[in-house]
Amino acid sequence: MLPPAGGTADRRVPPGYGRPVSSLPHRRSTSGLSLPVVSLGLWQNFGTGTSFDAQRRLVLHAVDRGVVHLDLANNYGPPPFAAEETIGRLLGRELRGRRDELLLTTKAGYRAWPGPYGEHGSAKYLRASLDESLRRLGVDAVDVFYSHRFDAATPLEETVGALAQAVRSGKARQVGISSYSAERTVEALAVADRLGVRLAVHQPAYSLLNRWVERPGPDGTSLLDVAARAGMAVVAFSPLGQGMLTGRYLSGVPDDSRAARGGPLRPEWLTDDVLGHVRALDGIARAGGRTLPRLALAWVLRDPRITSVLVGARTVEQLDENLAAATDPPLSPDELRAVEPHAVEAGINLWGPRSSDR
Repeated sequence: MLPPAGGTADRRVPPGYGRPVSSLPHRRSTSGLSLPVVSLGLWQNFGTGTSFDAQRRLVLHAVDRGVVHLDLANNYGPPPFAAEETIGRLLGRELRGRRDELLLTTKAGYRAWPGPYGEHGSAKYLRASLDESLRRLGVDAVDVFYSHRFDAATPLEETVGALAQAVRSGKARQVGISSYSAERTVEALAVADRLGVRLAVHQPAYSLLNRWVERPGPDGTSLLDVAARAGMAVVAFSPLGQGMLTGRYLSGVPDDSRAARGGPLRPEWLTDDVLGHVRALDGIARAGGRTLPRLALAWVLRDPRITSVLVGARTVEQLDENLAAATDPPLSPDELRAVEPHAVEAGINLWGPRSSDR
């Protein structure tokens, strides 16, 4: 049982929630970020549609397992800021006194409130959103604050300038960008250099079914190349292809699935061709003594330029299944060769057209 700051044990802390009962391997980028190879993303299942007790149980179990990186954004919920409110409540109770053990990251770029200053990349929006995030979390600073998406209507000098101000004001310890293309990332890095701030991390979507970060840009270098050259950490989100690589869709669309509920995974993506590749990947996983999600996560982590993969989960059992990938052996050369014909683009990159495809 964890005592609160100051000494006496807090009776609100349930038995079993204390210091981590296990740890995860970490990878460190040259920007200085050290991250567990598997991190917890709070995009899904942390809004009003999920009970607070269920959210609490999942987060505390993750921290007990050594998942010290909790990834948020202002629009995670729904409604906006709901996921941050959950973490703020936990930091005030069960996780009281443990703020410095955790890496908290949040973002601004998508819609958080009505009006022209409730989304995109203006300095007014980013600054106001960060202040609101800090209030909901109940902390003085986050460890990383991201520009969640590129905004063609706002000069990069303004967007990156707002990130620089977040660092100078002490409200963010480091800053980064998410879903920027290779070319836009090069531009943002140049602006950041002129403004005297370091973009420490990039967060792109990357999976067996969404390989856009590998594609060369106009100058022949991919986003992974650009990030490596700049020493940026790379945190891959949606490594399970919006749930398509969890094994839930091998025999159709379950009634309680993300696709059936009208979530970001669209039923029209589940074509016979794509599901044929997914079933083949499932067979490769089983032949190697793995499950499909563990294969999918191991495949993303095969690249040393990937610092961490973000996973979401509805239950502690799902989370534990994903965390097993952190200690699985790397994919063998034979497994990689078998996987390659089935690591295909499935048209699921929601973020490119809404961010910085060019």
